[in-house]
Amino acid sequence: MKRSYGEIEDDPSCGAIKNKYRRQDQTPTCTSLKTRPNSLFKGTGNFPFFRQPTEIGCLSLDIKRNFHNDRSQLKYYVEPRDIESVNFDLRKGYDNFIEKDEHSEEYINDILKWIRCNREKFLLEDEKKKSDKEKGMIRNIHTDFVCWRGLLTKLLCTPYENRDGWLIAVTRYKDTFYMCEFDTESRKRQKQEMSERQKEMSYWGWKFEQYVTSDKSDGVPNTEEPVNNCEAFCTVVRSRLEKHSLLFSGEVDAIDHQAADSCKYVEFKTTRQLDNYRQERNFIKFKLIKWWAQSFLVGIPTIVCGYRDDDGVVHSLEKMKTLKIPQQAKNERDGWDPVICFNFLDKFLSHVKKTCVKDDPKTVYLFEWTPPGEITCSIQDPGSRFEFLPQWYTDNG
Repeated sequence: MKRSYGEIEDDPSCGAIKNKYRRQDQTPTCTSLKTRPNSLFKGTGNFPFFRQPTEIGCLSLDIKRNFHNDRSQLKYYVEPRDIESVNFDLRKGYDNFIEKDEHSEEYINDILKWIRCNREKFLLEDEKKKSDKEKGMIRNIHTDFVCWRGLLTKLLCTPYENRDGWLIAVTRYKDTFYMCEFDTESRKRQKQEMSERQKEMSYWGWKFEQYVTSDKSDGVPNTEEPVNNCEAFCTVVRSRLEKHSLLFSGEVDAIDHQAADSCKYVEFKTTRQLDNYRQERNFIKFKLIKWWAQSFLVGIPTIVCGYRDDDGVVHSLEKMKTLKIPQQAKNERDGWDPVICFNFLDKFLSHVKKTCVKDDPKTVYLFEWTPPGEITCSIQDPGSRFEFLPQWYTDNG
């Protein structure tokens, strides 16, 4: 029996969720999916099969957000001499922050560009024997789901989320389900109503990365140049959750060549220093679940956390092992359980497969969730704002 990546010490699926729909002219009646209570996704308590993520490529985005099929934007971790005593002023340089355009709709275009550049990675053995011309006609990428890592992170956290909902558009094309997240109306308002203080605090995370990274493997951090969040390095990984094959991409903060792990990528996070038990409990319950899900999905073994004060000054760092984080949650009252997170994701992906029956790049199924309700689905009219697969991808594959 295969052992799942991330299986904790301590599958049959939990009680099957009825998902009836009528099929008429390839158009189903969209049904809802329950997200509460969590016991729906407990099963036997065993971790469902999740194959360890395998990197099959990467991509980079330059300061103009141009796509590059390479590792040019990869940063290198530079560990401070004493991680328990640092003095990183995260407010520094805020006035010169070069910020990416949040209003630009990028959808999943960069993943699609990567797929086009790496078509050979999706060929079956018999397809590899075909002529170059015949290979160029092959459109099927033999993968169930394609999306950004952030979308899967949202789904994993859904059973424990009580505030932020989500909108996920799905299009079935050549038997692959392409998924793209859109901002909810609530999220749009939050962005529009951000105070100057909130905007500055969002900058702090980017500045922290600058204090502990270099552009070169033997370089040193340069905290004098302007911070920009336009550039990005992303890993592209394959995995499988039960019967669902997955291809997704996620941004990686840096690589640590000194790490003993086979995967040497590292994730950076900041949080306010924890002064009492209540703060620590809330940190584990509400923030660590997102940190864990984000890193676990792409196999990042280590999270470097910077503990800051209210003035934005980091005084110490801590290295956290991703695979050990769930145990902290299980030890807390009303903590979260990774088994429930992944069983829910499995059920949602199965629900998508049953619901999205029409194979057409112009057909969009919109899944919407507002906590703690059920997930609803609607089929969008042609030309809606949720149509996200570009013609250059569907025409030329």
